[in-house]
Amino acid sequence: MMMAVSFERSGRLYYLDPGPYTPAVGDKVLVPTDAGPEVAECIWAPQYVDDDIGGLPVCAGMATEEHLSRDEARRARRAEARVAARRLVREHELPMKVVAVDYVDPPEVFTIYFSAPHRVDFRGLVRDLANRLHARVELRQIGPRDEARLQGGIGPCGRDLCCATFLKDFEPVSVRMAKDQDLPVNPMRIAGACGRLMCCLKYEHPLYQKFHREAPKIGASVESPEGPGVVVGHNVPGDQVVVKLAEDGRRCACPKASVCGSRQAYEATYGRG
Repeated sequence: MMMAVSFERSGRLYYLDPGPYTPAVGDKVLVPTDAGPEVAECIWAPQYVDDDIGGLPVCAGMATEEHLSRDEARRARRAEARVAARRLVREHELPMKVVAVDYVDPPEVFTIYFSAPHRVDFRGLVRDLANRLHARVELRQIGPRDEARLQGGIGPCGRDLCCATFLKDFEPVSVRMAKDQDLPVNPMRIAGACGRLMCCLKYEHPLYQKFHREAPKIGASVESPEGPGVVVGHNVPGDQVVVKLAEDGRRCACPKASVCGSRQAYEATYGRG
């Protein structure tokens, strides 16, 4: 059994073992964290899955009125810290942007995440924030990818950002991946909301690598089902190659396997299946 919860509306999903509980969609449940049980909303009700998934944290129970009131108080404290931090940043004239605030009690500790173009001397800011909030304050600088993950948003595809919903880690992405997929090497076309290369370039890259290893290269002479010709294009998602026929110059899309030497040698020996 598995269920999915989110700490924020339309936020990142976290998967749990429901244990003995059967919450419905929209119910508030308790999620075990390093700082103790936290309130989250059930997004996917418990359901059986085919794969054997182990090691998931177990739901700590259904949230009571006491838990909900404490969660509301924590949200109010986070909002208070966010307003105070942004106001003091302007007063100190620091080149930084407050992105998110985390709050743990007890003990009362605020962790404020910010982005900046370079390293910032924020010692005076921390001192004033601690005096204003009457709590310990920690500031942590994050990069553009983490900023997009914390803030969320809509990607070029029209869907919620992958990093803000299901991606757990940022894998390396390179311009070579865009070239292998015949995408225009234009920063405006292959950059995500964070301004860096889109994480989704990684998704289909292994498929393109496998296809290019096995398929005849562009310009190669092949024997297609419709006659001899020259490869002039690839259709990787369709697992096809585009062949320009030598007889009349017509173009046809053929399955990759139908023009590969190994497949033709097999058919010559054993016949067509």
